[in-house]
Amino acid sequence: MPWIKQEDCNGCGICVEVCPVNVVFMDNEKADIDMDNCIRCGKCHGICPQEAVRHDSERIPVEVEANMEETGKLMQHFRNKKEKREFLERMIKHFNKEKIVAERTLEKIKILKEKI
Repeated sequence: MPWIKQEDCNGCGICVEVCPVNVVFMDNEKADIDMDNCIRCGKCHGICPQEAVRHDSERIPVEVEANMEETGKLMQHFRNKKEKREFLERMIKHFNKEKIVAERTLEKIKILKEKI
């Protein structure tokens, strides 16, 4: 999903104009995206002269760190090593499930793409 790197946005509004579903908007003289309604068409990526519209793959380290921070906060609720290890095993299962969901979704999207 696209996102706006605020420090690179000069507020020109070109991305707002090109968005086919009007989910790119100006906020405090910077562009922003309503991610819940973005259709991922990519038009804002190609039009931004400042390259402020970025790809979400750049956020992987940030998202990993957020997952680790949340895991650390949750782990504080467990008192001993055994409970903490059990909790971490559940977190491993949780993220493995997320990985499987993503992999299977990608497989189905590739099949859909081949049919087009």
